[in-house]
Amino acid sequence: MTIECGELFLVNFNPGLGHEYQGKRPAIVIESNKQLKKSSLVTILPLTSNLDNRMADDIIIEADKNNRLKFNSLIKVYDIISFDRSRFINKIGMANKEVLTQIKKYLLKHFDLS
Repeated sequence: MTIECGELFLVNFNPGLGHEYQGKRPAIVIESNKQLKKSSLVTILPLTSNLDNRMADDIIIEADKNNRLKFNSLIKVYDIISFDRSRFINKIGMANKEVLTQIKKYLLKHFDLS
């Protein structure tokens, strides 16, 4: 299975511990395509359809025909995680450029790169 930056996948987060996400849920790939070729791990951000769970920097992604989400969702930017490719169940769709730009802007802030 090929995996590229900006794609949304259904990912198996089990087993999760404590406050980690659990179960099968959508996530967006945030690792560059160049880096994806070098590692068996893939860096992602989880999504939730619980819009009431929004934190200050979370990004709203509206369901559309390209990302093929069933519901408007939140990209949980504080929960950056890398998983083995075996956890990726199937591709859902692709995020638009605006969402990817918002993620990149947040990552600069998260890692104090600006």
